Amino acid sequence: MFTKTFKEISKKDVGIAGGKGASLGEMTQAGISVPPGFVIIIDAFDRFLEETDLGVDIVSILKKINYKDMSSVDRASHEIRDMIHDVPMPKDLAKLFLAEFKKLKAPHVAVRSSATAEDSAVASWAGELETYLNTTEKNIFENIKKCWSSLFTQRALFYAFEKGVFSKKHQQKIRAGTSKIKDSYPVSVAVVVQKMVQSEISGVCFTVHPVTEDKNQMVIEAGYGLGEAIVSGQITPDTYVVNKREFSNIDINFSEQSRMIIKKKGEGVEWKPVSRKKQNQQKLTSKQIVELAKLCDRVEKHYKKPQDIEWALEKGNFYITQSRPITTLNTRK
Repeated sequence: MFTKTFKEISKKDVGIAGGKGASLGEMTQAGISVPPGFVIIIDAFDRFLEETDLGVDIVSILKKINYKDMSSVDRASHEIRDMIHDVPMPKDLAKLFLAEFKKLKAPHVAVRSSATAEDSAVASWAGELETYLNTTEKNIFENIKKCWSSLFTQRALFYAFEKGVFSKKHQQKIRAGTSKIKDSYPVSVAVVVQKMVQSEISGVCFTVHPVTEDKNQMVIEAGYGLGEAIVSGQITPDTYVVNKREFSNIDINFSEQSRMIIKKKGEGVEWKPVSRKKQNQQKLTSKQIVELAKLCDRVEKHYKKPQDIEWALEKGNFYITQSRPITTLNTRK
């Protein structure tokens, strides 16, 4: 088995499904509104490297990296990613992935990297790896490989080194020339394939105020279109502060938004102008803010710790597309 549906995964499966995949499975099992999908577990990446004989070559490149020289890291990253890109997906894996894709009955999916070290005590890998939105059957294999190879971006390689996830044992194995990635590189990557939500409005929610660290307040950010615009910092979203005890709005600040990210015709995404009428409007109504706040509060109560949540609104329905612990809070509060 190289794939598991969200219904087959829980928070205990970070080791095979990564932080993102395990969280989506956990919320699905808890009955929280999550778009359906499946996870290509890390064993599939190992199988890919074994069948294509890339493992030895990648370890050889990792062995030569000088982390004090960014050009050395960049050169290694390009070599590894090009190798993964250039080899075709093995037929047995391609057949399996395509069958699971078709079970979703969705013309477009999000293909998202899910690192096994993600949101762990070692380091938060959020944002270090890659996501490909509105993926179709035509390019699903290519985007799966891109997610695998994003484990070796210049940023991810240096992040791993900087956070000290290369133990002495891993460093020794790299120098010894082991042929197995998992022996020499302490992080692996699963891939989430999830039915695409074509959100009219989307955003993030911090179930504890990220600035004041007030546990009785949550902060919701909202913008038109797909959430990538907010997550990547390319637009200024509305900000709503909610009292978690009474589910009342404490503060509402709405921002002008002149453009948004939407599904591109065919595949991928593109920027589109927001109509003049909507540019200066509040994105969510007060009723919708309360509805979303209650949903996010439910997620926090399930995990029993503050959460950083990504959400989407499509045709009047809210969906949770990701949830992870907030790692920046002062634990004394």
